[in-house]
Amino acid sequence: MNSHHDLQDGNHLAVLGYEQSFERSMSLWANFALGFTYLSPLVGVYSLFAISMATGGPPSIFWIFIVAGGQFLVSLVFGEVVSQYPIHGGIYPWTRRLWGKRYAWMAAWIYIWAMIVTITAVAQFGSGFVASTFGLELTRETTLLFSVALLLVALVLNFTGTKMLARVARIGLAAELIGVIAVGLYLLIFAREQPFSVFFDSMGVEGDGSYSAAFMGAALAGLFLFYGFEACGDVAEEVSNPARRIPKAMMMTILVGGVSALLSFGGYVLAAPDLQSIVNGEDVDPIPAILESALGPAGAKIFLVIALTAFLSCVLSLQAAASRLMYSFARDGMIPGHRWLSKVSPTTKVPTNALIVACSIPLLICIMIYFGSEQLLTQVTSFAILGIYVSFQAVVLAALRQRIKGWKPAGPFSLGAAGFIVNVLALAYGLFAMYLLAKPGTSGDFFADWVVLLGLAVVAGSGALYLFIARPDAKSDAPSGDAIEVAEKLRAAQRAAAATG
Repeated sequence: MNSHHDLQDGNHLAVLGYEQSFERSMSLWANFALGFTYLSPLVGVYSLFAISMATGGPPSIFWIFIVAGGQFLVSLVFGEVVSQYPIHGGIYPWTRRLWGKRYAWMAAWIYIWAMIVTITAVAQFGSGFVASTFGLELTRETTLLFSVALLLVALVLNFTGTKMLARVARIGLAAELIGVIAVGLYLLIFAREQPFSVFFDSMGVEGDGSYSAAFMGAALAGLFLFYGFEACGDVAEEVSNPARRIPKAMMMTILVGGVSALLSFGGYVLAAPDLQSIVNGEDVDPIPAILESALGPAGAKIFLVIALTAFLSCVLSLQAAASRLMYSFARDGMIPGHRWLSKVSPTTKVPTNALIVACSIPLLICIMIYFGSEQLLTQVTSFAILGIYVSFQAVVLAALRQRIKGWKPAGPFSLGAAGFIVNVLALAYGLFAMYLLAKPGTSGDFFADWVVLLGLAVVAGSGALYLFIARPDAKSDAPSGDAIEVAEKLRAAQRAAAATG
């Protein structure tokens, strides 16, 4: 951390070329809660526990360490960027100011669609908790009904303003910590059915092949868990002292999320009465049975209510982050319907039109899933993860490019001389993660094996067509590629503030 004099939030924003339009009512803890409920280890572990176990067995838990370490490096890079550019939208303004308009347009276009698909996936996975909580059968019809209900309730809550968003995020954080850490510890201490050595036992998941291939196949166990921390930066203009607080909130999200995921995943493995059936793929939804065995019917029901709260908070945080990204995109005139999308409610100070879009498109995708195949949800979820990693690494690559050109981040959060090494390592990790996500399957079904890359190609291709035909970059005069220049201006402003303060 640098010890120089911090600029006032409004003055920092003015150096970046923007005026204050939002209410800065979000504290460090509320900002951390937003990122944590978006990352949501409870949602991630519950959604992929059975798949991870069937693919890689108990040792798949080590992916949590690997991915948490890699994404922590990414969060450090993001921290330096957001500390210099604490403005709404995260990925889009960061890539624009670090590289340029066209580069930012493609990164943000891919990220918007990845976020929209993620909202859909979380609402769909959450519908199972709604059904279980009320003792209803989970059919295609109830999945659609409860998914739509989660999306609409989150939209209504988001409409009420930043204070409600922060309040629900804090409630979601409490639900996550109880549902993940408390339950995980209880399972580890009081309900253990397996020895700790089981984490080094593949339990035959590799068959006649090499275990390394099975372990690599289980990478989703970690890759699905550790994104969401960038949402802390999506709402930067609603956070007080964002240049210092948002980097802290991002790092806290990864660290607390990592501990939570380890306790949760490890607890389920050790408390499973029939672990072999899960590893064999015979039990595709094992967590309810594990919880009922360990906590009893009443305890399992309480957990379902807590988990449902976490899912709702996760959808809420996702909608909020997506709407701020769209608002930021629209404010610079870079997206179709930008005048409508860039409107902010004069009463609640939230981008209501962007929120409507962040709810409506996932709602339409839910309807498509209802009328489509049952595998569509898994396929769109896989695309979302790859799209998010591509957008993340667009920031990491752009930051490294600026460092090579001489950029020294000027925000109050700085890694100093270590920044270059951290940036290189974060990029290397990101390329490795994208390879694992994009690697085609081996089922023999062309569409199923290549669907993730096909999805990325469709989104990137349509974005490139619009970019080169409509030329939104030519219609926008907002600043871009100015990282070195802005760093100099910020340092000059900081010196002036220190001299007068």
